[in-house]
Amino acid sequence: MSSIAKKILLYFSLIIVTAFAIFYLVCSYTYSEGTRAGLLIKFSRKGFLFKTYEGQLNIGGMQPPTSTVGTNMLWDFSVNDSKVSEKMMECEGKYVSIHYKEVVKNFWWQGETKYFVTHVEEIKR
Repeated sequence: MSSIAKKILLYFSLIIVTAFAIFYLVCSYTYSEGTRAGLLIKFSRKGFLFKTYEGQLNIGGMQPPTSTVGTNMLWDFSVNDSKVSEKMMECEGKYVSIHYKEVVKNFWWQGETKYFVTHVEEIKR
């Protein structure tokens, strides 16, 4: 193999590794974090090849003063920690407070949303 071909292969490898490192940093960067509270109405494990935990939280809504019908606001999230997912399954149908992290972009095997729950606790009413 000539020295020119070795240099091209080396540069190409460096470009690929650098691009993957940048993509990984962008995908794992926490853009924001916070808490949300509401009624945990859905939590399931789904996916074809990579199974992920996905849930839905009813965080309330707004009711116009002249109407008896309100609009619910639903929030979709993903969980990638098995201990958190077990706690979520116990809390389904209950009011919960959820701590989450929002990433800029998620890997396709991590979950369907860019919101990842890191902690959950039941709200006693």
